[in-house]
Amino acid sequence: MGDFLSENPLVLLIGASEVGFWVLLAAGLAARYLLRARRLSTLLLLLVPVLDVVLVSAALVDVAGGSPPDATHGLAAVYLGGTVAFGHSLIRWADARFAHRFAGGPPPPRPPRYGAAKVAYEWREWGKIVLAWGIALAVMLLTATVAGTGVPAPSDWSADPMWSWGARLVPVVLIWFVGWPLWTTLSPPRAPETTDVRG
Repeated sequence: MGDFLSENPLVLLIGASEVGFWVLLAAGLAARYLLRARRLSTLLLLLVPVLDVVLVSAALVDVAGGSPPDATHGLAAVYLGGTVAFGHSLIRWADARFAHRFAGGPPPPRPPRYGAAKVAYEWREWGKIVLAWGIALAVMLLTATVAGTGVPAPSDWSADPMWSWGARLVPVVLIWFVGWPLWTTLSPPRAPETTDVRG
């Protein structure tokens, strides 16, 4: 394991970015709601996307220095896509719970369960994974361009160390589509009927 990490420092950076995301998020919310230091909180939360910039820059520097794009570069692209697409929602989710717990804020809102609101919600959530996939592919394309390796045909993605990560996300995107937005659109759940028991 130690040899793998020493030979693939980008994996360590991905792990550090994930840890850094949660540390900065917790510190930013603690500064806002416990210390009442709103400026410090804003600064800490603004540092979250800086982690993404550092990660993609390190990947590009690595291939520009002669390293061929491999699975770690693909993983970095997927991680970046995920943090960009889902990061804001995670911050909003954590902020609502922190405000409720420590600042007397309202209970965190729950996702809609019925009707058109539920359908719209599922399409928005699925759109995030599509966005994550698109960003990952864009970063892979940029990495391949910097490395000068070109882009394989989609049918060959599975055999390519980096682009195989793009292929792995295809079933995730499709299963999510069928299981949630499509299914909810075709059969939207209805709120249970309430019986008026007043005499």
